[in-house]
Amino acid sequence: MLGCGGIGGAGGFSEVGTAGTGGTGGRAGLLVGNGGAGGAGGQSTMIGGDGGNGGNAVLIGNGGNGGNGGTTSGDAGTGGSRGQLLGQDGLNGLS
Repeated sequence: MLGCGGIGGAGGFSEVGTAGTGGTGGRAGLLVGNGGAGGAGGQSTMIGGDGGNGGNAVLIGNGGNGGNGGTTSGDAGTGGSRGQLLGQDGLNGLS
């Protein structure tokens, strides 16, 4: 009803290799929950990790935010958990 979808994460920037892609925002809840924001892609000179996806809201809770991608190792951030009341944020990728 009143929930908002999460904002997608920004893509990473890379000097040489591949930039990390931003995670997608989570879906809004059925009532007033907000979807979690997607994590940003890793900023990297080699390989940027992908950002984790935002968690989906369930009823009134907010989805967790996706973690940011790693900056050098290319590790991806983990996705935020589904928010029953308050979703857990995803973890950042190793830098």
